[in-house]
Amino acid sequence: MRFRIAVLPGDGVGPEVAAEGVKVLKAVAKRFGHSFDLDYAPIGGVAIDEYGQALPAETLSKCKRSDAVFLGAVGGPKWDDPAAKVRPEDGLLGLRKALKLFANLRPVKVLPMMVDSSNLKPTVIEGVDLVVVRELTGGLYFGKPQKRWETSRGRKAVDSLVYSEHEVERILRVGFELARTRRSKLTSVDKANVLESSRLWRQIAIEVSADYPDVELQHMLVDACAMRFIQRPAEFDVIVTENMFGDILTDEASMLAGSMGMLPSASLAGIPREGERTFGLYEPIHGSAPRRAGQNLANPIATILSLAMMLRYSMGLAQEAGVVEKAVSAVLESGYRTYDIMDEGKTRVGTREMGDLVAGRIA
Repeated sequence: MRFRIAVLPGDGVGPEVAAEGVKVLKAVAKRFGHSFDLDYAPIGGVAIDEYGQALPAETLSKCKRSDAVFLGAVGGPKWDDPAAKVRPEDGLLGLRKALKLFANLRPVKVLPMMVDSSNLKPTVIEGVDLVVVRELTGGLYFGKPQKRWETSRGRKAVDSLVYSEHEVERILRVGFELARTRRSKLTSVDKANVLESSRLWRQIAIEVSADYPDVELQHMLVDACAMRFIQRPAEFDVIVTENMFGDILTDEASMLAGSMGMLPSASLAGIPREGERTFGLYEPIHGSAPRRAGQNLANPIATILSLAMMLRYSMGLAQEAGVVEKAVSAVLESGYRTYDIMDEGKTRVGTREMGDLVAGRIA
């Protein structure tokens, strides 16, 4: 089979980890006889430097012509001026909006050989296998008005948390559908004791649950969820929540797996269903880590696992996705670690070497 993929390496360690993902993709192509046409384009800080904008029109055009988008990372201190009119993150937010990528899936699975890599007790994190479904194109990051201004009493700023019934219902259905393929338990996270938008969210969750009598629905306030992640994370199956809550909770959840360098993500334009292909953008949840750039240090596993999600959801290649995931597990089981997950008695390797090891298992 033949597929077209837009590759956006981005900033910092983005190009390095993206290169290892491509390396693994080529190993998949060789083993299974697929063809992957890679179309490279700039985004983020490098795009600002070259074009004066974080998401050039040609980059967006290439993404729209592709079966999927594969992203490294964006951002860095070079472009962090609070007064800047254009920021690298504008490219990512613009891409999500333009491609209608409303559903962000972030799986958190603690592999048996990685139990000792977490700061939490093994008894707390053993058996953790959850997915956070984050609404991606609404809420505080996109609501209007969103501005900053001067007053006689000083500076002010406002961000608006706005959600429509349509936006809430569709992301809840993603969560319910995903829960059906797992342990049939959905936790809807909100702040209904304070926020009107959360009260609407909870009401719609109850209404949608009528279509999924086979899925257990529970409601949880976001602060309680943050505590439960540390207390009893293995109790969660699928979590669905709004944009900012999901952004914060998934960074916290990454520590269950030992490092942000271990966790992949998929941003989808539709509800993922077995046997169907859904357009999406795939990236590690970590940032550009500019201090690690160019040193062969960054952990590429999150990027490689994001590639596996791309194979599964956007290309319908579930077998190939499983092979990639098993290759990652096999390399870790053999004792190889990058600096961020290094344990006593393990073999430390760099970005390129980890990519070579995983690709070699596939080949």
